[in-house]
Amino acid sequence: MAFFNTMNIAASGLTAQRLRMDTIAENIANVNTTRTADGGPYQRKTVLFEEMRDNDPFSMVFNSVFGGRATVPAPQGMGVRVTGIVEDESPGLLTYDPTHPDADEYGYVRMPNVNIVVEMVNMIAASRSYEANITAMTAARTLTQRTLEIGQGR
Repeated sequence: MAFFNTMNIAASGLTAQRLRMDTIAENIANVNTTRTADGGPYQRKTVLFEEMRDNDPFSMVFNSVFGGRATVPAPQGMGVRVTGIVEDESPGLLTYDPTHPDADEYGYVRMPNVNIVVEMVNMIAASRSYEANITAMTAARTLTQRTLEIGQGR
């Protein structure tokens, strides 16, 4: 059913954006972490997304034969999925602070490569995308309710 496809697609977007927001929050929380379990400063993380496609050969052939189309249709979009969380390998800034426990012999401390401004912009973008997916779910629900009301004679 198209209603459930719409809801599943929007739900996949909600899940993906929630993970993105969690990752951004982790980056912000570690903006001053100069020592991790690996020994170096915290490395910024980013989330990788991938489009999910309906590549089921049976349904594509079935739709082409019984759907009135002469050719096999292109795979249909099924939402988004997270393919991984990767670390940003760019080096952080060197800050001069000879009293810091992680300072090198010259008094410089390697800071995490997290930029608060970039993280806040990414958080706003993720939040807006999350809201857009909620709006899509609400619109699908409203359309379905209106369709059912037609059958009730309202």
